[in-house]
Amino acid sequence: MVENKNYTVPSQVEEELEIDLMEYARKLWAARKLLLKVAGIAAIVGIIIAFTTPKVYTVSVTLAPESSKGSSSLGGIASMLGVGGLNMGNDADALSVMLYPDVVSSTPFIIDLLDTPVKSIDEDIPDTTLIGYLNEYQKQSLIGSIISIPFKVIGFVSKLFSSNDDENNQDPTFINSFHLSKEQSQVIGGLKKVIIANVDKKTGVTTITTTMQDPLICAIIADTVVVKLQERVTSYRTNKAENDCKYWEQIYNERQSDYYTAQQAYANYVDANKNVVLQSVLTERERLQNEMNLAYQVYSNVATQLQLARAKVQEAKPAFAVVEPPTVPLLPSGTSRKIILIGIIFLAIAATSAWILFGKDMWGKIKNELKVQPKEISE
Repeated sequence: MVENKNYTVPSQVEEELEIDLMEYARKLWAARKLLLKVAGIAAIVGIIIAFTTPKVYTVSVTLAPESSKGSSSLGGIASMLGVGGLNMGNDADALSVMLYPDVVSSTPFIIDLLDTPVKSIDEDIPDTTLIGYLNEYQKQSLIGSIISIPFKVIGFVSKLFSSNDDENNQDPTFINSFHLSKEQSQVIGGLKKVIIANVDKKTGVTTITTTMQDPLICAIIADTVVVKLQERVTSYRTNKAENDCKYWEQIYNERQSDYYTAQQAYANYVDANKNVVLQSVLTERERLQNEMNLAYQVYSNVATQLQLARAKVQEAKPAFAVVEPPTVPLLPSGTSRKIILIGIIFLAIAATSAWILFGKDMWGKIKNELKVQPKEISE
């Protein structure tokens, strides 16, 4: 008897499941006209959204930073000049490869890109800057336009009642990174989302990706990001080396002047006392000669330090090997219009089916409970 129960329970569950599925199918078939109407409306909405959503293009640039060999090369230069035991300042880089994404997404870096001259592939758009293109010619999707209407109305009303003359008279093209306006903050925040840098932790290979509505502008901005990134990293790395080089140039000029002065004083004294054999004269001549030799030694050592400092500035400059250069994309990226249309239709049918199968009954139960409760309270 126990064995029979074990075998009959699964069959009962399967029968109940089949009954539930048949019931669901019956409900959906009964509401097929509603589902067809919803699918048609969703198709119309999907077509409108798909064709009003602007196309976007993506450009990727791959960079491979060259390995630094500053310590070995500077050590070789020092040995060639006959200088040993000098600390060439081979400290860790102030800005490592892993921090490149932070540099690209930083506000000062993005602000530096806004004045970049850009040229659109569309002949109807004149040559302008990146900030001018974003403010005047970049398209917005239908959904984005609808969502932004309340915010535009609030902003317009607030400007009418605003009495801050400084904000009204402020030049919109002026950008203060310390105090950004609301519009400037939105533009910079939007660029941070479409200009992205990623670094492979194992290889150090950096991939810079830009996404724009115009393919030519997208390629121009990707190339500009590479150039400005190298400039920014070079500025970080060579700052101390350049300051040291300027210091040694100043010391070099001072020691050169001291050596020339001591040399001229020795030559003048020797010429003035050419035939004199007094011991006091010989002693003074020897003193002036020692001062000249000492000044020359100091001058020579400083000249060596200056050459090493100049070599260090060159060694500190980073070099990028561009593995994949930027090119103008021919095809748009992102979600295609077909996928958008199919996705909207599917979501509409799924939501309507869920309402027919579950939501309608649940809503009926809630309405009945709400009707019963007032009667109980009155009794």
